[in-house]
Amino acid sequence: MTINKKLFIFLSTHLIIWTLVPSIANNNLPLDTIEALAWGGNLEWGFNKHPPMSAFAVELFYQIFKNQDWSYYLLSQIFVITSFYIVYKFAEEFLENKSHAFFSILLLEGIYFYNFTTPEFNVNVCQLPFYSLTVLYAWKCIKYDKIKDYLLLGLFIACGLLSKYLFAYLVLSVGLLFAYLIVKEKKIRTKSLVIVPTFLLLLLPHLMWLVDSNYITVTYGLNRTGGEANLLSHLTQPIIFLGKQLGILIPFALMSFFIIPKLKTNIRFTDRKFIFLLFTSLTPLALVFLTSMAMGIKIRTMWMTPFYLFFGVFVIYIFQSKISINNLKKFYYMFVFLFFLSPFTYSYISLTKDNKRTDYKGQEKAILVKKKLTDLGYKNISSIQGNEWLAGNLCYNLKPRPKCTVQDKNDFILIAENKKERASFVYSQTLWLKQIIDK
Repeated sequence: MTINKKLFIFLSTHLIIWTLVPSIANNNLPLDTIEALAWGGNLEWGFNKHPPMSAFAVELFYQIFKNQDWSYYLLSQIFVITSFYIVYKFAEEFLENKSHAFFSILLLEGIYFYNFTTPEFNVNVCQLPFYSLTVLYAWKCIKYDKIKDYLLLGLFIACGLLSKYLFAYLVLSVGLLFAYLIVKEKKIRTKSLVIVPTFLLLLLPHLMWLVDSNYITVTYGLNRTGGEANLLSHLTQPIIFLGKQLGILIPFALMSFFIIPKLKTNIRFTDRKFIFLLFTSLTPLALVFLTSMAMGIKIRTMWMTPFYLFFGVFVIYIFQSKISINNLKKFYYMFVFLFFLSPFTYSYISLTKDNKRTDYKGQEKAILVKKKLTDLGYKNISSIQGNEWLAGNLCYNLKPRPKCTVQDKNDFILIAENKKERASFVYSQTLWLKQIIDK
């Protein structure tokens, strides 16, 4: 069987499994997906928590599939396997060996960011294709020095930053790589000067929104780091961060061991490809670590989702000469075990635990609300204001879809209409359903 056929089988199987499993096991969409749908119903160039790209993506799918839960699990997997395919195309050219490029993709199944957590479409998943495209086109720019590649690099950087600001760590790493090449080559690649104007032009609408919104998205991100740091946190937080990253990589390391039994390498530190991987794979993580150390802040594990996309390529490239063909069967056994363990574990947790967001009966609550307001003489709910979970679920499940306004206040507001009048119903967010039913 050719490598291309194996790749197709792997990508399609991954997509099918991780679309079906949550579609069957979950009663409700996860929080971040509901939140993106709430934003998508009221599109702007930014929102209180994140830039707009994830909302744009789910809104596109909502216009096609409406409130079909499976479609948003499918959307998430499209983003995942697209990033896998881009990494493979990069590895195919970079490693100059299709089999080794394929191994570098299979290794990613050993990192739970690319399987177990992917049913929840959010800003972390949204970054994945743009992260991989940025690395791919950074390589193309360095290798071919074509104006088209520089323009595309600017485009993908903008899309990544419009997904999540943490993407800036990759952008900074690529910038450091280009600065290193300027020093080494003792010349500036003049075509590269189009990168910054390109992504700034594409970011301009969001930047204008950000200023008008008093930098609310930036403030939210800083607040998520854990608040005020004490002196000890400058030491403990980076150590905790490092420990979590090493723990995440254990399955990846086990898979690598089966294909690379001897950890010896002949790579020179002046090797051009090694330097490229160093800047694009390790430098973003190092910068995050240094940020945690300098500011004493907490780095949330899920923020690292796109940062490991090229770790498979990195490991395969370093130890390419030591890959053992004799151990391939054991490697595939380990891959298959992890490949199916993850969805099995996800299903078990989803079906046996009943206190998760995905157990929420969003559709049932929407039916109750619709019936009660219809009984009161209001057939159309035009607007809902509340937190992202309560308001988002109602807006997603109601037909026709009301306008959704996400707010952090304690009030939960329904605006309903009939042919004669327009009425506002104000409830407590904690008791809203009981208050509606008892009205």
